[in-house]
Amino acid sequence: MKTTSGQKIKIGLFTFTGLLVLVLAIFFIGNQKNLFSSTFDIYGTFRNVNGLQVGNNVRFAGINVGVVQAINIVNDSSVRVDLTLNSNVKKFIKKDAKLSIGSDGLMGDKLIVIAPGGISSNDEISGGGQLNAVNPIDVDKVVVKLTGIADNAERITNGLSLMVDKVNSGKGTLGKLLNDDKLANNLDATVKQAQSTIKNVHTTSSALNTDLKAAQNNFLLKGYFKKQKKKQQQDSIKKAQATASGATGDQKSAQKQK
Repeated sequence: MKTTSGQKIKIGLFTFTGLLVLVLAIFFIGNQKNLFSSTFDIYGTFRNVNGLQVGNNVRFAGINVGVVQAINIVNDSSVRVDLTLNSNVKKFIKKDAKLSIGSDGLMGDKLIVIAPGGISSNDEISGGGQLNAVNPIDVDKVVVKLTGIADNAERITNGLSLMVDKVNSGKGTLGKLLNDDKLANNLDATVKQAQSTIKNVHTTSSALNTDLKAAQNNFLLKGYFKKQKKKQQQDSIKKAQATASGATGDQKSAQKQK
């Protein structure tokens, strides 16, 4: 069976379209992997890459500037992450810049974020150089801590709920106090009685002060109070003289020793 010219044209168009798609795909993938632009390599060492994969983006100042080229385990506590970056951003990345692992959105792919440097060094990073890495938070440990906090909160809530139920049902001292009107009335009467007693004490004290002042002004007792006052003054003078004599004796002893 001979192939018609129409079929040949269709086969040619199909082949051309396939080749065009293949070329575009190669160009797109190569552009994403920086195969057609000038690049340079740097690396950082992490304790945990937190799900980072080869081919993930590298972002600087919110712009994708490269890709993760390789991830290799160095030892049991460090993982080396090699990055390939566009050469046009090399002058902006200083030696004191830092690498960290982030996410592209809330649930997006992992990526490397380069934090700008220039604080302690203005020298740009050289090809093959190393940048300090900020290790990501261990999500598993955070989840364990949050789970423990949630369990404790549940136990506290249950305890408070039981306590409120007991109070509402009249159990315990507080429950009886809140639910027993007789007990509450007795407590209220006790408080009022205590307040009345305190008031009477203040009244009695004021009356005693008044009586004392009146006694001091009474001509029969005035002489007694004057004698007491004079005696107190004499006692004060004697104490002052004794203190002065002691000080003079200490000074004389010090002069003799000299």
